Amino acid sequence: MTPFRVLSRASRRLLKPSLPRSHLSAVSTYQPTAKPNYPNTPLIPFDHRHRWIPSYLAHLSGSSSANKDDNHRVGDDPKPEASWIDVYLPRQARPYAKLARLDKPIGTWLLAWPCMWSITLAASPGYLPDIKMLTLFGCGALLLRGAGCTVNDLLDRDIDTMVERTKLRPVASGLLTPFEGLCFLGFQLLLGLGILLQLNNYSRVLGASSLLLVFSYPLMKRLTFWPQAYLGLTFNWGALLGWAAVKGSIDPAIVLPLYISGVFWTLVYDTIYAHQDKEDDLKVGVKSTALRFGDSTKEWIAGFGILCISSLALSGYNAEIGWPYYALLAVASGQLAWQIWTVDLSSRIDCNRKFVSNKWFGAIICSGILLGRLSS
Repeated sequence: MTPFRVLSRASRRLLKPSLPRSHLSAVSTYQPTAKPNYPNTPLIPFDHRHRWIPSYLAHLSGSSSANKDDNHRVGDDPKPEASWIDVYLPRQARPYAKLARLDKPIGTWLLAWPCMWSITLAASPGYLPDIKMLTLFGCGALLLRGAGCTVNDLLDRDIDTMVERTKLRPVASGLLTPFEGLCFLGFQLLLGLGILLQLNNYSRVLGASSLLLVFSYPLMKRLTFWPQAYLGLTFNWGALLGWAAVKGSIDPAIVLPLYISGVFWTLVYDTIYAHQDKEDDLKVGVKSTALRFGDSTKEWIAGFGILCISSLALSGYNAEIGWPYYALLAVASGQLAWQIWTVDLSSRIDCNRKFVSNKWFGAIICSGILLGRLSS
């Protein structure tokens, strides 16, 4: 019996775990009805099987699951989406194209539509608008919008680094130096001058005067809670310039209501746009109508929308335009009301979606002016 007992004790020692029980833990995929009480045995998730693991390996499992969770938090560290610029342009040209926002054409549309409204409204009754002027102003909108973005990024490069949406812009991220951005701005303005010189003398002076607004706009967010109103004065200058390019002068009764309608329209869409950055704006210390209006934003932009539509109606009435214009003005009113009514101002995605939809508002108004002119 003695040799048997010696062998039995030896076998138990060999089969006994080398680590104390306090360093082991168990997990089961089932839920017991009565949870056993193991005060010295913490439950540590490990795979989906029932097994014992040493507690000194638990941190490996925990860090693995944490990394997996972090990988699924897409919104925590957003990366720029690949655009046609990254696919088709040479590597050296990509920062300049992004500086001019060529991958985001909505700004060009918003700048171009007031020009198109004015040129179409200046057409003779029953005739199509001047195609050459539409082409020139379309190219001019692309160039001037790009130049405005370059000026904005050069002046705001310190602020852009602190704002989530703008910290990856070419100048703010260091892809381009301020000197390179300044040289690119000179190139953009030179091309814009080439377009301006093809207009009449009255339009050249009027167009050149808009540069004061373009260069000073980025400073307004530091000075006033109404930079969106100043942007409206800048972005809708084409409503004055388009008519002057066709007629050689300005008819205040027609053109000024058209220009004012564009300013109110800008207050609507750019206030919605500004709600994307309101938290960062507070942190950085810049101002916007989104911060000025706060919870009353929808009431304010609804009022701006009414003034926009009223001014468009007045401009059409003074121009003696045909009835299709008013029919499509009613459609545009519905589109603007839809934006204001349904926008979720706490959602960056929805604010951007409603902002981008304004290209359709501009297209509806332009279609109405065209059909109204052809029928008048």
